[in-house]
Formats: sequence, structure tokens, C-alpha cells
Amino acid sequence: MRFHRVQVVRRAPHPQRGFTQGLIVAGDAVWESTGLSGESALRRYRFGADRPAAQVLLPDQLFGEGICAVGDGIWQLTWQDRVALRWDAATLTLRERVRYNRAGWGMCAAGDEVVTSDGTSELVRRDPATLEPVALVHVRCEGARVRGMNDLAWSGGQVWSNVAGTACLAGIDLATGEVTDVVDARAAAERHRTDPQAIMNGIAALAAGGEFLLTGKRWRSIRHVRLVPDRDRGHRERLLAGLSH
Repeated sequence: MRFHRVQVVRRAPHPQRGFTQGLIVAGDAVWESTGLSGESALRRYRFGADRPAAQVLLPDQLFGEGICAVGDGIWQLTWQDRVALRWDAATLTLRERVRYNRAGWGMCAAGDEVVTSDGTSELVRRDPATLEPVALVHVRCEGARVRGMNDLAWSGGQVWSNVAGTACLAGIDLATGEVTDVVDARAAAERHRTDPQAIMNGIAALAAGGEFLLTGKRWRSIRHVRLVPDRDRGHRERLLAGLSH
């Protein structure tokens, strides 16, 4: 197992301090899914901008969750509504609405498939065209289940996950479910002592290997971070410690 900490390369504004549930990036364009019933949205902005260039609100009854890009579209999950939405990435117009078989948390495009989480220790591999389930992956860290799989990103041939309720990231071998990398991301965290829901959530892989955008629910900033090798400083214990959403 490899251990890392994060080095903050750059901080940028978090437009409208969204209740972040999903984050993806292409070049300097960022798409963000925000949650809360009656407030959920899909936004697009340039990294470094202080306000969205485009935004679409979800119907009041839907709670937005993870997103991923497939072709020229963006899939967006909803939390407990059992539906997923597919948007046009350029115009943010709705293309289709499909039934979805689990609670929605995070998702990412992983090669020729999509991977989703639901806050448990399970990831689901899915058909990218329909989101129909193909296979189930049980996430383990040296035999222990890793609960709280949240927002997901794909980088370096593996899935990277925010672990809900912690300031940890897990790098996961999708073929086995084994955690191969544990990241102490506390250097990128914000303190929100009066808001227990303001946890780290939102991870997007950048083109450079080992570099990501990280943010959290209602955070003031988005951080561009780089992974730096580290020794185990209680990384594993923190990874297994917390779960909230």
C-alpha cells in the first residue's frame, strides 16, 4: 500500500459556495453538481472564476448528486429519487431521464464504463449508455470494508474516492476492490465548525498524473492539489474512521 499527503498548488473561488456532490473537469472548464432539495443544480464555470458561466436548476423534488462525462453528455445522479439525468455538456439542456436502481452518491467514467457509489463499501460498474449495472465491487483496505465511498474520479488506471466524513482519499484497484493508495488530504481541508455538513466532497482528476481538484460542501475555495509520497501517519485509521453525508 502507498501513502500520500497533498500539496496545495493553487486555491480558486468556489462559485456560489455550492453544496458540492459531484465535480468533473476538462481543461479549465469545471462542471459541478450541487445538492439539497429545491436548491440542486448543475453548473459550469472556468476554474478560477467567481461565478458560473451557465447553470440549470433541477426540479424541486430532486436532490443532485455525482456527475460524470460520457461523450458529449453528462450523467447526473440523484440521491434517493431513483432517477438519473443526462445533460448536454455544452448547453446544459436535458436529454433524457432514466430509472436508477440505487441511492446515488458519486460517479466517474472509467475507461469504457461508468462506476458509481452509494455511501457504502460497494462500487457498481455500469453500462455508460444506460447506467444498467454490470458488476459489483467490494472495497477493502487490508481486509476491512471501507464505507463511505462518495464522489469518484478516474486517474492512473484506478478509481479515487472521497471517503465521507474524513479528509482522506482512497485509490482503488477496480479489478479487485483493494485500496492501493491512501491520501491524507487535511492540508486541503477547510474548517466549518458551525456546519457539520460542510465535509470534503468533490474530486476531479486533472490531466497531470497525481493531480486533482478538491472541494467540499459550502466551501469557500476549490483546491488544485498534487499527491506527495508520505509514510503512514495514521492514514489507514482515518480512512476507516468516519461516515456522514
